[in-house]
Amino acid sequence: MGVTGTGTLEVPSSALADTVLARLLPAYAEAADPERAVAMRAYMKDVAPFLGLTTPVRRALTRTVLQGTARPDEADCVAVALRCWELPEREYHYFAVDYLRRHVARCSSGLLPVARHLIATVSWWDTVDLLAAHVVGGLVTADPKLTADMDTWIADDDMWVARTALLHQLRYKERTDTDRLFAYCLRQSGHPDFFIRKAIGWCLREYAKTDPEAVREFLARERGRFAPLSVREALKNIGA
Repeated sequence: MGVTGTGTLEVPSSALADTVLARLLPAYAEAADPERAVAMRAYMKDVAPFLGLTTPVRRALTRTVLQGTARPDEADCVAVALRCWELPEREYHYFAVDYLRRHVARCSSGLLPVARHLIATVSWWDTVDLLAAHVVGGLVTADPKLTADMDTWIADDDMWVARTALLHQLRYKERTDTDRLFAYCLRQSGHPDFFIRKAIGWCLREYAKTDPEAVREFLARERGRFAPLSVREALKNIGA
């Protein structure tokens, strides 16, 4: 993977990606439901056009598309993801996210710039949150040196990149770096946007399943720095 002169990511050559896309496009297109697509696009605030595939239909089609295909290497994963992201309909983006989730363990830290590109392009919670928890989180687990990138992302001007830093430890449970989690929440505590405030509450609420007392003590000290939404979400299952 490289970067072109225009700053965009270069799509690697991949025979596997050629096969996957050749199967994917007609399979999804033939099952399109234009009427449902209108409602889905409206629900997702017009972030992208939709084909109108329900999740069960899409997953069944995906299984058919991938049946018998080889296990990908990192270049294959990058090629599939970037080529899907070039397509306008959101279901192709969902396919890319699912593909990366399935094969993230086969990828190195070199996938992180690709993940950032996907997070920062056609951004909405439906793809960002899955990439954060399942792809970026998996990459950081495999290569702890990437925590330095998360320390940069939490201060990023792109709200979705910052949200990813907040959420990347969402599935870590006992492996959570608590000091970093709390520091990230404090770093963004004054953010005006709903999606950051919600993410703060969400990541604290999730960690509270592992260590509720730590979250209570943290909020007892710092509650005044957070929006009511963040506090309410964080304490939803453990009380004040």
